[in-house]
Amino acid sequence: MSSSRLSPFAFSATLPRRLAALAVAALLGAAAHAERAVVPAAEPAPTAAMLAYQAAQARWKSSLDAFAAADKAQLPAAGGVLFVGSSTIRMWSSLAKDFREQPVVINRGFGGSTMAECNLFVRDLVTRYKPRHVLVYAGDNDLAAGRTPIDVMHDFAQFARTVREELPDTRISYISIKPSPSREALLPKIRETNDIVAAYLRTQANTDYIDIFTPMMGADGRPRAELFLPDRLHMNETGYKLWHGVIAAHVPATAGPAMAAVRSPGAEGAVAAAPTMAPVLAGGTPRP
Repeated sequence: MSSSRLSPFAFSATLPRRLAALAVAALLGAAAHAERAVVPAAEPAPTAAMLAYQAAQARWKSSLDAFAAADKAQLPAAGGVLFVGSSTIRMWSSLAKDFREQPVVINRGFGGSTMAECNLFVRDLVTRYKPRHVLVYAGDNDLAAGRTPIDVMHDFAQFARTVREELPDTRISYISIKPSPSREALLPKIRETNDIVAAYLRTQANTDYIDIFTPMMGADGRPRAELFLPDRLHMNETGYKLWHGVIAAHVPATAGPAMAAVRSPGAEGAVAAAPTMAPVLAGGTPRP
């Protein structure tokens, strides 16, 4: 027998090592194949909420940019009173003067916005400022667009929940939907929305419902036309005086110096000087 040939004993001794090597090689090959077969996970599809937020950002880009520019110039101090909502808030040009007993007043009204959009922007336009009191006016544009009173209530409830989660001690007030002559056909839905939001707020602590609907209705059961501009949708000075008289009772004065400045993004440097406190901010382009 040739000496180069393994004896049966020697062959049997090397067999486990050969099998082990083959097993390792097989495992390495399988791992390499698995690596080649791995397909990168697909990006998660955007949610409906994300798409709605992106659409709202695009729609209100000019207003959001104006707010950002005003904040960059001087960020309002925390602990203020913040108004947010649609063009009724945006066009309240005397807001700072009307609530001048408040050290900090912030106007975050933006055009013809909806309650749904106020909810989408609650962190951008409300909680980031850490106000002690938030007053929101929105809902009539939602109804005009075909949404239901329940839709408005759900969006407001979500808005309020977010504020409460992030700012547990902040007071939340809902200003009732006003009865505009141009939207008289919506009065039944406006009344229903106001009623269910008021009922919801009665179950919540540190909140209140501010009824401006009732004093804006005439003895004939119709909206008081003398409170409105010729477009029969937005209020005139008389209308805002009525609003201030009703709302001021829900916004108690706080101790502190008078307002320092009034800044209006997009309103060519409209600044009314006073001592050194944070500014009142308004912004956006008026829309219906």
